[in-house]
Amino acid sequence: MSRDKLLLLDGNSLAYRAFFALPLLANDSGIHTNAVYGFTTMLQKIVEEEKPTKMLVAFDAGKTTFRHESYGEYKGGRQKTPPELSEQFPYLRKLIDAYQIKRYEKELYEADDIIGTLAKQAENENMDVIVVSGDKDLTQLATDQVTVYITRKGMTDIEKYTPAHIEEKYGLTPLQIIDMKGLMGDPSDNIPGVPGVGEKTAIKLLKEYGSVEALYEQIEDMKKSKMKEKLVENEEQAKLSKKLATIFTEAPIDITLGDLSYPGPNEEELLNVWQELSFKSLIEKSDFQAEEIETAELDFDIVQEVTEEMLGDVMAVHVEIENEHYHTCRVLGFAFTDGVKTFYLSFEAMQQNEVIKNWLEDETKKKYMSDSKAAQAILNRVGINLHGVEFDMLLAAYIVNPAISGDDIATLAKEFGYTDIQANETIYGKGAKWTVPAEKVLAEHVSRKAFAIWTLQPIVEGKLKENEQFELYYDLELPLASILGSMESKGIKVDIPTLEKMGEDLEQKISSLEKEIYELAGEKFNINSPKQLGVILFEKLGLPVVKKTKTGYSTAADVLEKLQNEHKVVQYILDYRQLAKLQSTYIEGLMKEVHCEDSKVHTRFQQALTSTGRLSSTDPNLQNIPIRLEEGRKIRQAFVPSEEGWVLFAADYSQIELRVLAHMSNDENLVEAFKEGMDIHTRTAMDVFHVSEDEVTSNMRRAAKAVNFGIVYGISDYGLSQSLNITRKEAGDFIEKYLESFPGVKQYMDTIVQEAKLKGYVTTILNRRRYLPDITSRNFNLRSFAERTAMNTPIQGSAADIIKKAMIDMDARLKEEGLKSTLLLQVHDELIFEAPKEEIEILERIVPEVMEHAIELAVPLKVDFNYGQTWYDAK
Repeated sequence: MSRDKLLLLDGNSLAYRAFFALPLLANDSGIHTNAVYGFTTMLQKIVEEEKPTKMLVAFDAGKTTFRHESYGEYKGGRQKTPPELSEQFPYLRKLIDAYQIKRYEKELYEADDIIGTLAKQAENENMDVIVVSGDKDLTQLATDQVTVYITRKGMTDIEKYTPAHIEEKYGLTPLQIIDMKGLMGDPSDNIPGVPGVGEKTAIKLLKEYGSVEALYEQIEDMKKSKMKEKLVENEEQAKLSKKLATIFTEAPIDITLGDLSYPGPNEEELLNVWQELSFKSLIEKSDFQAEEIETAELDFDIVQEVTEEMLGDVMAVHVEIENEHYHTCRVLGFAFTDGVKTFYLSFEAMQQNEVIKNWLEDETKKKYMSDSKAAQAILNRVGINLHGVEFDMLLAAYIVNPAISGDDIATLAKEFGYTDIQANETIYGKGAKWTVPAEKVLAEHVSRKAFAIWTLQPIVEGKLKENEQFELYYDLELPLASILGSMESKGIKVDIPTLEKMGEDLEQKISSLEKEIYELAGEKFNINSPKQLGVILFEKLGLPVVKKTKTGYSTAADVLEKLQNEHKVVQYILDYRQLAKLQSTYIEGLMKEVHCEDSKVHTRFQQALTSTGRLSSTDPNLQNIPIRLEEGRKIRQAFVPSEEGWVLFAADYSQIELRVLAHMSNDENLVEAFKEGMDIHTRTAMDVFHVSEDEVTSNMRRAAKAVNFGIVYGISDYGLSQSLNITRKEAGDFIEKYLESFPGVKQYMDTIVQEAKLKGYVTTILNRRRYLPDITSRNFNLRSFAERTAMNTPIQGSAADIIKKAMIDMDARLKEEGLKSTLLLQVHDELIFEAPKEEIEILERIVPEVMEHAIELAVPLKVDFNYGQTWYDAK
């Protein structure tokens, strides 16, 4: 019988390590996820490799421990946990529960003590033990049966500490690690140690004396030196420090090894957590199978012909496609129902049926659908212009609750209590196992979707009316779906020769930079190899080392940016990397998305995705084309009109979110600045720094701009400190000064949080809701995130409402004026049209007029516009 293997994880340490090792990531609801994601990837790897039979994740219970009794300043120098990390702990615990791993914390004891106690017990029971942490203090627990895994840079990069490894690395035994900490101290835990004693000195002393106690027993025999003086002066401090650094292995815990059995994850719960956190790559790699749902019999027919008698004045219609790429993917079939008769026919049969074509194009025939925009694009491919969409379940469900994720009808239906339909995964399988089932199975699945839409239409619309959101849905989102569908189908033309020329120019610049780098380095090497680059920078050129990795030196962007003034080659390397990314991601990536039939890209606008109501785009993501670097901005030169003699016309809102903030907060200073047409960042700098307009420096304005937009996005002192490269205290002081200067903004923030606590949600100008179930949570981290969300969602969401309303008004105005000009793209706060040159004068008059009056605010909306032969020229 094989021995039990116990895996003990240091929850707090690993969460901190993951948070600072990975860039800030967030899911669609704005919840930061990088710590949870890093923890998950590490956990997956270790569980797969080690296959433990027992597991536990230990957490610190609070700030006060029994160690504070002997040293009140223990851990006293630690900075407050960034809120971007704090808000992730509840989700980390939810993740651990889904894995069915026991988690535990004990008042007055640290995670280290829990781990140490259980490791000792397990060793006594002859178990193999693996301890995982980011804190090297735990290496003192290493024995022949206990191996301590310490995460290094990157969560899956692990150094394994055994007694042999510790001997090789330090020349010490595991227990001497405690003595080493006693002598050298540990700033991260505010353990003082002996001033002037570092790691090398501590190791040297321990090799000679063996322990702190033995050292002091023989201290009189030591030669006179400054070091001896410091040791003598700090004897009590050294002994106290050793005591503080010692992990307590007899903590009074009330769990046993028998409680720690690991059965493996609850796949359904884990999948739900991953979906909530938008861990798409983990979901795709997993082989979890969705549980099959029993469904009732549905009376439906598979037909080849459809007559006029079969089609009523109001019907639910569902178009089934093989994947989300509806501009190019295969159409699998159609289902129609009026709640009594339901029938299915293939795409091929539908295309040959003139009766269906006429019915779909008839404005008087009302259609209930889900994702009418996708259906519009699909039908447009075969020459059918969809009209008469009266209900769109995807949009309606999204407005009822924007947290509902996914466009699978089974998922949407389940949110409203309808379960008589299977998930797509159950029918088609997943990943490599995906396949189209037999026609009868497919026909029933598609028919059930149509029937679900029919059944849910009155329920979901009733909910919209109850929430006073029917106008938002019916007057804004539903007509917008049709406009977006037309924009997608039309697409925007890309000039391939221009892209190819850009690619060639970039190649030349990259090649030129390579030569400069080789010349400054004195030799050729692989610039893309961090290892080789590290040797050149830090050994050959002697630049100061900022960070180290397991393979040598860190050459990450943040490291190189700190070294820019140290050597000319650093800037060249940064430029080289930026240009190489532009070449691979944007030039080559964009060319792959151009449709060969019309030389256009047909992006997909995600209308029911973001929590704020903002549109996003995908395949390609046209909202992500880089504009900070001139070479990046020039990519827009490849976007051109589709007609000879036409131009592109671009119009964008100026600082729309700050204007919305001024409107919502009614802050006198903000409102006055916008009404007077002042530069808002200059005005903010004047108020915060108490200087006149001509005394505002570029750095002052930059800081003011960061905090202006930071306030809109709920920035914390940590986030602002990262943005401006200042300390968290400086950032906190700056935010405080800002709120003192704009008391209306402070009042708005306080009021909106209180309203959210009373209602459970916040709203935008057009009554778009975002629910905040954690706004009254007892958990500080969950509550804090909800409060920040309450402050910024109405601003971002109202800005989204305004530009959506502008798109609808512009579409109507273009038709009213009888213009040929058409709307092509919406990118953030910008609308892009293509137009014949003779209509430009009209657009210059009507576009700002329509956009600036889409919704009336307490401050004027301002629109900037331009036009040219390319998108780049129109900016």
